[in-house]
Amino acid sequence: MLHRRLTRPTLELDDIQATVLRPRPAPYYGTHALLEITDAAAGREALRRLRTRVASAAAWHEPRPAWTSVALTFPGLRALGVPAASLESFPQPFREGMAARADRLRDHGPNDPARWEQPFGTGRVHLAVTVIAQSAAAWQQEVRDYETALGDLDGVRMVLRQDFGNQPNGTNAFGFKDGFTQPVVEGSGVEGRPGDGRPIKAGEFVLGYPAEGGYPLPMPSPTELGRNGTFLVFRKYHSHVAAFNRYLHRGADTAEGRELLAAKLVGRWRSGAPLALAPERDDAALGADDSRNNAFTYHGDPRGLRTPLGSHVRRMNPRDTELKVLTNVTIHRLIRRSTTYGAPLRDDALDDDGRPRGLDFIAVGARAIDTVEFLQSEWINSGNFIGRGTEKDPMLGVQDSNSYFTVPGIPPRRIDGIETFNTLQGGEYFFMPGLTGLGWLADL
Repeated sequence: MLHRRLTRPTLELDDIQATVLRPRPAPYYGTHALLEITDAAAGREALRRLRTRVASAAAWHEPRPAWTSVALTFPGLRALGVPAASLESFPQPFREGMAARADRLRDHGPNDPARWEQPFGTGRVHLAVTVIAQSAAAWQQEVRDYETALGDLDGVRMVLRQDFGNQPNGTNAFGFKDGFTQPVVEGSGVEGRPGDGRPIKAGEFVLGYPAEGGYPLPMPSPTELGRNGTFLVFRKYHSHVAAFNRYLHRGADTAEGRELLAAKLVGRWRSGAPLALAPERDDAALGADDSRNNAFTYHGDPRGLRTPLGSHVRRMNPRDTELKVLTNVTIHRLIRRSTTYGAPLRDDALDDDGRPRGLDFIAVGARAIDTVEFLQSEWINSGNFIGRGTEKDPMLGVQDSNSYFTVPGIPPRRIDGIETFNTLQGGEYFFMPGLTGLGWLADL
């Protein structure tokens, strides 16, 4: 588990779901369950029973076997019988849903909603229940307990269950250590680590508090529902690890060269060591040191000779990079609670084995929907903001047939034939109420 120093909190932590502010354990095991509500009374009773299992953020630093969180889509709120005036107070993108926002998200080609796994994008995903734990036994017990609690409710049924858990050594499907650069939420009671940046106003992440502009962002009504809630974006990706490996072989003749190219694509070595601090070779000790592995800027590297401008981590958090398109980086920060699913593929595999594996990209924040749509449109599937034209994010971008990645140098080297390494299997926009909000919904 990542340990951070505590300070005196100013947020109403006892009303905020723990997983909004609590870092995931390491290692971790868990389940995402998507439920459909076919009877409003049964749906409200489900929330009543689940509410007792949802921990608050007040004691997130104390040991706990497992954590359960609950979130709802707009069709889910409607299925519960939420009054029209309250439904209309939610932002338009949330009401429309992710599938309807495909153009804004640039979810085309392999990411088109027509290709999504059922039941994503059908309006049948109403309620998401996530369990995450530090041991397999605690995870399985918590899942059994809540499934038993909901077992006699005929009007609530599971439409998708996905188990997840980090791979060996805490890596993602591509073998990279992940989970860096979480924003520091002002008033959360948690101090940042070196490199996390200054604390960001709580209202950027939790509704009802001043945001970076000095005032609270609009929130759903009534106050009992909106305050201490937040929005959550869920996007399930299948990772094409063999395609990634083939691209490395296309771009380098040696094992050392392939590892360097992999680091250039991501912006970090597989150990987690950033190129900004270890530009020539991996440094496992640096990657494992949470007091150093995120303490860097891009000052002195304006051309990306150490960390390419187009690398994944530099795109997603440009830090002090001088951008060609003026952007307030601070208001585009997200709390990320992403999870990895599926068994790992062999490190040297050049052919896919056909088994599911990948990433559940999970972003939390008061502006989460707007921010993800911005990132997808401007920073992932375009390169204009860093002067890279049509070049796309090498890890999350939807690549064209003539796409490439540029490794800066003298001269720069363009490696053609980059493929789409992560394809979208589906996704939804969720609202994650505070505990008071869950009670309000249960008592409709």
